Amino acid sequence: MKKRKLIITQNLDDHLIEKIHNVVPDWEVIIGQDQNIWEEHLHSAEVIAGWKKQIKEACKSNDTSIRWVQAWSAGVNSLPLGLLKDRNISVTSANGVHAYPISKTIFALILGLTRNIHTYVKNQQAKTWHHANLKLEIHQKTIGIIGVGAIGKETAKIAKAFGMEVLGVRNSGIPSEYVDNMYSSDQLNEILPLCDFVVVTLPLTKDTTYLFGRDQFKQMKNTGVFINIGRGQIVVENELIDALQIGEIAGAGLDVFETEPLQPDTPLWNMDNVIVTPHTAGATEHYDKRVIEDIFIPNFKKYVQDKPMPVNLLDFNKGY
Repeated sequence: MKKRKLIITQNLDDHLIEKIHNVVPDWEVIIGQDQNIWEEHLHSAEVIAGWKKQIKEACKSNDTSIRWVQAWSAGVNSLPLGLLKDRNISVTSANGVHAYPISKTIFALILGLTRNIHTYVKNQQAKTWHHANLKLEIHQKTIGIIGVGAIGKETAKIAKAFGMEVLGVRNSGIPSEYVDNMYSSDQLNEILPLCDFVVVTLPLTKDTTYLFGRDQFKQMKNTGVFINIGRGQIVVENELIDALQIGEIAGAGLDVFETEPLQPDTPLWNMDNVIVTPHTAGATEHYDKRVIEDIFIPNFKKYVQDKPMPVNLLDFNKGY
């Protein structure tokens, strides 16, 4: 009898590989980042963990065996979701893997901007001793978290440790721990004037594309700070730049951009009130472990039993 086949397009530590084999000892398991290891198996694989562009062609084939794709990222907007839906191929994301590192990056950006850390780093390089008008705190300030999923919840938890008031926005409007007041998505513009910090933790969907533009920045306090670790296309970047240049908002911490890598000619590089990071907010030494142990294996156990997968199963209609 032909063995069922799993491809993982990433390099994994031996202890993680052993855990996978323990779930499906009778499957053929192909693991490795080098495409030469797995490319010839794409059409015959039933489950693939780690999306690669070559997988799209295999999904198009009428004789494909692919039934489930586990993405290695929280966002799935780069996958051909229409094709996968038409082919009845299930998709699960890595949502939740990033909650700890990204929430820490969010506060690194907030603290960097309010305590002038980025300015002092530049001063150190120039051997300049200057106060840089340091005075801001985040204690008792209001943070608005736009998208209260796993990352948003962890961000809210940290915010409470700093004594902040936490406002949240989520589609359902359902309350969440550590969030003082929750709003629905259609109330976004209502909470922006209340926030000292606006933090975007949304996925990119048809509803969130260019959600933030001139009108939203006008609603924010002119002392407000904007943080985006979601996706670059959630923000009209030129309108964000305008808001920063004319003082409609006070600063921004940005990990994602409309075009990546960030273009050399953008003013964002040289703005004193902006911190730029190269889409690394989710980087962590525990990434693979969390994807495999917290998401993939729990789902895989259910999959082989023909039961619904419980973790991060994509709703194609919502796009997340």
